[in-house]
Amino acid sequence: MQQLEDELGLVLIERGTRPLHLSEAGRLFYEQAIQVLERFDEMRASVGRLYEAHRDRFSIGFVGSTLYGKLPEVIRGYRAARPEVEIILLELTSFEQIAALKEGRIDVGFGRIPLDDPAVERQLLRNEKLIAAVPVNHAVLGRKGPLRLADLATEPLIVYPKAPRPSYADQVLALYRDRGLKPPALYEVRELQTALGLVAAGAGVCVVPASVERLRRDDVVYWPLDQEQAVSPIIMSSRKGDRSPEIALVLKLIRRIYQREKIVFGV
Repeated sequence: MQQLEDELGLVLIERGTRPLHLSEAGRLFYEQAIQVLERFDEMRASVGRLYEAHRDRFSIGFVGSTLYGKLPEVIRGYRAARPEVEIILLELTSFEQIAALKEGRIDVGFGRIPLDDPAVERQLLRNEKLIAAVPVNHAVLGRKGPLRLADLATEPLIVYPKAPRPSYADQVLALYRDRGLKPPALYEVRELQTALGLVAAGAGVCVVPASVERLRRDDVVYWPLDQEQAVSPIIMSSRKGDRSPEIALVLKLIRRIYQREKIVFGV
C-alpha cells in the first residue's frame, strides 16, 4: 500500500486513528477500482458470449434405441475429427426430427421411421434385426432355436413409444398385423426403459432392435426371432440439398465403422 501511495503521490489510508480509515483520495481510488473490476467482469462475459456466438455447432437428433448401436462410436469419431466444434445432442422421435431439421434445430437426425417430406433427404444406413425381450422365467426359454412371432401371440405385447405417432411402435404392430396375430393385451409406454421394466415384471413381451441386447438386465432375456421382415431401419436424415462437409464426415465415419464390422451399408 505504501508503494502505491508513493507512486500516486497521495495518502490513501489515514493512519493516525484506529481502526484505519480510507482518506478522501483513498475512497475515490477504491470506488474507481471497484468499477474497473466490475467492468472487467462485463468484458469477460461479453468476450465469452462472442466466442459462443461464433463457435461452430453441430446438432444431432436421435431416437433412444440408436444409442445402443453404432451412434456413440460415430459421435466419438466426429469429436476426434472436429474438436473445435460443439456437438449438441437431442433425443427426438423420428417424427420430431423432421420438424427439427426444417426449423434448423438439428443438422442431422437418426431415426427408424421412413417419413416422406420434400424438404428432408433420407439415407438408409441399414436394417437392424429385431429380437424378443421376455421375462427371465418365461416358458419359451426352455426351447431351442429362434422364436417366431406366433410363439408370442398369446402374450400381452408392450410397445414404445406411446406418442407421437407414427413411431417404432407402429412397426412392431404392423409385424403382428401382417401375420394375422393379435395379442390379448397391448401396453403402450413412453420409452424403452419403461417397456423393459414391464417385461421384467412379467407384464408381457416386447420386440426390440437387436442392439438393445447390450442393455443387460438380470431379469430380462433377449431371444432371436426367425421371422421375415422382422427388421427396423436405421435412417439418417438431413436437409434436402445439404452438402456440408459435416454431413459428408458423418457418412464417412459410418461407412468406416460398417466396413470394419462387416455391416452392409444400406441393407
